[in-house]
Amino acid sequence: MLEFCTRGFKGHAVKYSPFFDSRIAVASAANFGLVGNGRLYILGLKPDGIVAEKWFDTQDALYDLSWSETHENQCVVACGDGSVKLFDISLNQFPVQSWQEHKREVFAVHWNLVAKDTFCSSSWDGTIKIWSPQRSDSLLTLPTHSCTYSAAFSPHNPSVLSSVSSDSHLRIYDLRTPASVSNHLTTSISLQASPQGLAIPPSEALTHDWNKYRPSLIAAAGVDRLIRTFDIRSPAQGPVTALPGHGYAIRKVAWSPHLSDMLLSASYDMTCRVWTDGSALRVADEQGGGQQGRELGRMGRHTEFAIGVDWCLFGAEGWCASVGWDERLFIWDVRAVMSQ
Repeated sequence: MLEFCTRGFKGHAVKYSPFFDSRIAVASAANFGLVGNGRLYILGLKPDGIVAEKWFDTQDALYDLSWSETHENQCVVACGDGSVKLFDISLNQFPVQSWQEHKREVFAVHWNLVAKDTFCSSSWDGTIKIWSPQRSDSLLTLPTHSCTYSAAFSPHNPSVLSSVSSDSHLRIYDLRTPASVSNHLTTSISLQASPQGLAIPPSEALTHDWNKYRPSLIAAAGVDRLIRTFDIRSPAQGPVTALPGHGYAIRKVAWSPHLSDMLLSASYDMTCRVWTDGSALRVADEQGGGQQGRELGRMGRHTEFAIGVDWCLFGAEGWCASVGWDERLFIWDVRAVMSQ
């Protein structure tokens, strides 16, 4: 397990480069992101440990980041002042582009993995915006009418994106549909519906992620401490799988890029946990049909809220990174915690 200290800055998001297995970026904020500066770290994995190759300071907190899918040296960040900034790490100090259209904090950014020429951002102002690095203004604005903590393009379709919000709903947008009164909204799923015996009051949804192998499967989680998976082809059926276990709110979920049934989570309970949704085990619930997921292992080295996790796309399956408010980045192997 490797460790790096982001001294003075609390980690909010971590992302491996899609081009280099030895490059990681961390979005961080001073004073827990409540007030003060932000910092984007560009870190290199060297034989003797993790080295800060470069960093960029911003006037407000950084809450999320996403690497460009077309330019190996560029990444976009979500800022607390409502701006979205694009940095080129081959340059110094300043972003190469900055967009200021959101009215409140930007909490998520995500690059289109298929089209590769656009990315989206979501904000506490209740909107999702779609951007092109070549344009000085947004391409499209999608209203959610609720504080939107997470937005992401589908890894299978360049025209489909999703979001989760404070109103406990997962929304699916298809940009190929007519805008009309629905603003491209095709599906809205309430996360309040829970399997029998796991009824939990509705609460804010903070994170979600698309499965990399099954195009219709999405995992979502939030304040109620429960990870749910949904098949968007059957929105009325409720969760396909429910994964209880975390003691406090879940801030990040991420499906494995290597295995279709495995996902990773980070929580305010200071743990990062590895799960299976049960699909690979072919285990059916005795009451008729739900898949039986379970926790496979956990990493408990963080001493404050664990906020961000990401999988490495390269090498042996299982390497991942996590950051938290303890000002530490950990690089670790999920197979090690699964064997404990």
